[in-house]
Amino acid sequence: MQTQMGLAHFWAQGDFASHAIAIILALLSLASWSVIIGKLFSSWRAARSQEKALSAFWGANSLPEALEALRQEDRSAIFAGLALAGAHAAQAHQQNAARGIGAGVNASEFVTRALRSHIVKAQSRIEHGLTFLASVGSTAPFIGLFGTVWGIYHALVGLSGATQVVLDKVAGPVGEALIMTAAGLFVAIPAVLAYNAFTRANRIVLAQLDGFAHDLHAYLTTGVRIGGNANLVDLGAARANRQG
Repeated sequence: MQTQMGLAHFWAQGDFASHAIAIILALLSLASWSVIIGKLFSSWRAARSQEKALSAFWGANSLPEALEALRQEDRSAIFAGLALAGAHAAQAHQQNAARGIGAGVNASEFVTRALRSHIVKAQSRIEHGLTFLASVGSTAPFIGLFGTVWGIYHALVGLSGATQVVLDKVAGPVGEALIMTAAGLFVAIPAVLAYNAFTRANRIVLAQLDGFAHDLHAYLTTGVRIGGNANLVDLGAARANRQG
């Protein structure tokens, strides 16, 4: 009578080590897919709102209106946070330029520090989870390989002392070894592909954030929107009038 060689059969004949390896790979797969789905949703949401949010910001009639429009449209809150950090820095320098820690530091340097600090925080935020995906992609094949070695070891133990090769004694351990190899690749490949895709997408977002930071810095320090809309209040002219 032919023996049924299904996954349940391999699980039933496995020992503690093989069960532990299978559970670890299953948990890694679930965790990596949860990270992948979460980042896919956040990337899709940010891509949909980004262009509209920046257009709303530069098309506003005043800086407070621009910040509010950007806050409402930017669902990722990355660009809105950058604009808010820059505006607060410019306002703080304007109010405390002659006293305290702001004395002796020009507005350009003060705003630059605030924008750089926020970009670093935003980069850490959007890259959250990528280290985990890279770790899963690099370790899962070796975890599966360990299961493969363990299954082959069982096959050799089953053959020890036997005067002839019996297929039933080696089919199970060898099948277990092949399943472990496939499981490791099944966990690793999506994690590696997702890591590469998200890394490229994050580079694009950071480049756009850096470009927005340069335009924002120019506007907050000189009142000039480089190559853009002139609807926002001219901060440079207003600052010059106050100084005059």
